[in-house]
Amino acid sequence: MTDAPSPTFYEEVGGFETFRRIVAAFYEGVAADEVLRPMYPEEDLRAAEERFLHFLVQYWGGPSTYSEQRGHPRLRMRHAPFAVNLDARDRWLKHFRAALDSVELPPEQDARLWEYVTHAANFMVNTAG
Repeated sequence: MTDAPSPTFYEEVGGFETFRRIVAAFYEGVAADEVLRPMYPEEDLRAAEERFLHFLVQYWGGPSTYSEQRGHPRLRMRHAPFAVNLDARDRWLKHFRAALDSVELPPEQDARLWEYVTHAANFMVNTAG
């Protein structure tokens, strides 16, 4: 008898479709946010949405599409051109929290994902202004 491997977090939460729903809801908030929207120079947010989706999918155990297309995430470097202050962080987290709430994950998975994005958002702060 062999032990079956434990499911990844990605699998536990419903895979690609769950992450797609979270990221789509998140970008609906970003699109209407007067502080965050200017940080996305592209007219259309779809490319940013796609990048974020593939990043989260890969991070949590899904396909490695992000690395195949973009290489190492280098999150802090990729965000360095933008002034990310505490207000921007808080707005980002507000939109992510709303997106996360919209998919109604089980409490344990919700807490785990929220802990990660909260840590990541704090790590991206690069200016006091």
